Amino acid sequence: MSKLFARIAGYFSNRTFIGIDKAGNRYFTRKEEIDGILKEKRWVEFKGEQDPTTIPVEWICWLNGQRKKAPTPEEIMELEARRERVRLNVALLKKEEEEREAREGSKKVVSSGKVGGPDLKSFIRQFPSASEGDKVEQASDGRTKETQEEKGKPLPESSEPTGSGASYKPGTWQPPT
Repeated sequence: MSKLFARIAGYFSNRTFIGIDKAGNRYFTRKEEIDGILKEKRWVEFKGEQDPTTIPVEWICWLNGQRKKAPTPEEIMELEARRERVRLNVALLKKEEEEREAREGSKKVVSSGKVGGPDLKSFIRQFPSASEGDKVEQASDGRTKETQEEKGKPLPESSEPTGSGASYKPGTWQPPT
């Protein structure tokens, strides 16, 4: 029981104030000996309701030990200004994108009311049809099969091992040099 009381008393008397954030949350640290090892404990005391989402990223990193030094007020102001610039740039890019889509939208008339997608006809044209060279024959069930011409052609040699598995012998295949 005395250990518990000493720990609670140490919690209030040994703490060192480190800083305060924009939301009014206060950050503290203290050195504590655990199993003969001196460790630093860090924590936050929330102003008002305990809402962890009000903690800025810089302070979260310090609390988790990802930063050795606590963020300075100058650093926090600099990062806030950078975040604001990024927000403004995003808003500007969205506005430009909407204007560009509006200009292109007035040129293109989509009759179906659907969002414009890829042109499938031009996509299909890039593949040879059955009439071009008669390389592919249609089977009665709709699948394609190889013609006699293609069956007679030798397959290109591969550097990968081939076989049905029945002839496989572990350790015999060597990669090409």
